[in-house]
Amino acid sequence: MRIKLFLLLLFTIVITSSIFAQSEEHTHDHEHDEEAEVHHHEHPGSEIGVGNSIIYFAKEKEFAYGFHIHYVKSIPNSKLGIGFGYERIFDEHGHNTFGPELVYRPIEKLSVSFSPGVTLEDEHPEAKFAAHIETSYEFELHDFHIGPAVGFAYDAEDHHFSIGIHIGYGF
Repeated sequence: MRIKLFLLLLFTIVITSSIFAQSEEHTHDHEHDEEAEVHHHEHPGSEIGVGNSIIYFAKEKEFAYGFHIHYVKSIPNSKLGIGFGYERIFDEHGHNTFGPELVYRPIEKLSVSFSPGVTLEDEHPEAKFAAHIETSYEFELHDFHIGPAVGFAYDAEDHHFSIGIHIGYGF
């Protein structure tokens, strides 16, 4: 069952990426060369983003569903943003992770976020240090962007990998 869920998510990412890539190519065909030369993409001042992922716990060798939401404010005239994020993993432990989020955009559509924070489990609500790093590639559609995301997270008891879809709204 879990492998089917993983394959479905992977298929969705590939199809979505292809559709948005074709949409981007079409819009660029109509730009003038002069406009393309002076065109500089400025990321929106603020973003609310969500992520849906399949999580793989390395020590437990188990899969789970993960949901992430964040708010990030871009730092003007830089490739950086800062904000706050929350992740919920729907597994037997009920992981809840909170933390500040630092985002770096090395190139126009690629973002890398780092979030040190704390993890609380449903049954054992003692705070434990956690750190997340995630990379996503964005295809834009007006004020929205969507694309594949991969991540790695560490906490004192385990570490996990994730693959999923990031959807954001910039304003």
